[in-house]
Amino acid sequence: MITFATLNEFVMPKMKTHSSAKKRFSLTGTGKIKRFQANTSHLMRKRSKKAKTRLLGSTLVSDADYAKVKRLLCK
Repeated sequence: MITFATLNEFVMPKMKTHSSAKKRFSLTGTGKIKRFQANTSHLMRKRSKKAKTRLLGSTLVSDADYAKVKRLLCK
């Protein structure tokens, strides 16, 4: 018979969410992962208005990176 004390020894610890990933990514209602566009933090004065508008808002994580990001978020 296995008691609770001996069972505790075999239980793996919980996975922790990656701290920087939880600040950068969020889940949508359908389970997709949302991210913000890169190249928007500085040096924007030299970009055209059209280029700046295109970088506004968020987009979805690509299929190639989806598994990696999902693992970081422990989802």
